[in-house]
Amino acid sequence: MEKITSIEEYIERHEKYSDALTLLREIMNSTEMEETIKWSIPTYMINKKNILGISAFKNHFGIWFFNGVFLKDEQKILRNAQDGKSKAMRQLIFNSIDEIDKNLVLKYVKEAIENQKAGKEIKPDRSKKETIIPEELLVVLKNDQHLDSAFKDLSPYKQREYCEHIASAKREQTKQSRLEKIKPMIKEGIGLHDKYKNC
Repeated sequence: MEKITSIEEYIERHEKYSDALTLLREIMNSTEMEETIKWSIPTYMINKKNILGISAFKNHFGIWFFNGVFLKDEQKILRNAQDGKSKAMRQLIFNSIDEIDKNLVLKYVKEAIENQKAGKEIKPDRSKKETIIPEELLVVLKNDQHLDSAFKDLSPYKQREYCEHIASAKREQTKQSRLEKIKPMIKEGIGLHDKYKNC
């Protein structure tokens, strides 16, 4: 998939849900969040910290809350982005535009903004050998089935190398550039340091 450079282009490419994505975008832009494109999806931030992203798939669309684990979720409508793997991220999934309750969505979004301002976020635990997929990589994998399959085919050691490579970047910009560099390597089935091992 070619790199998406604007929100308009993303919405255009997902014609089936374009009206719904436009509505979600309007809700996000009614808040103080800053709009950008990251990992080829519309992403919304406060003070350069990721709050949420909106994305569409073949049979559904929705909102990713990067630190959604802290949301009260009184309506019990959030899902774990990937059971057993994702500690922080939560999804709000829709199948049609009719399912979007603007006031309810805005309530969750405003709570997510306040949580970020309060500094509520989960830091990756590097003490375990278990592979924890960073949220940034998780978003990319969820949005690219070919990449996701290729990643799952890698050995646990290679998966861990890629995850640690992304998670260890301090700056958002560094994470972004690392993600762009490793995507073709993952699709080729090669490890992060294979080229050095073969010298």
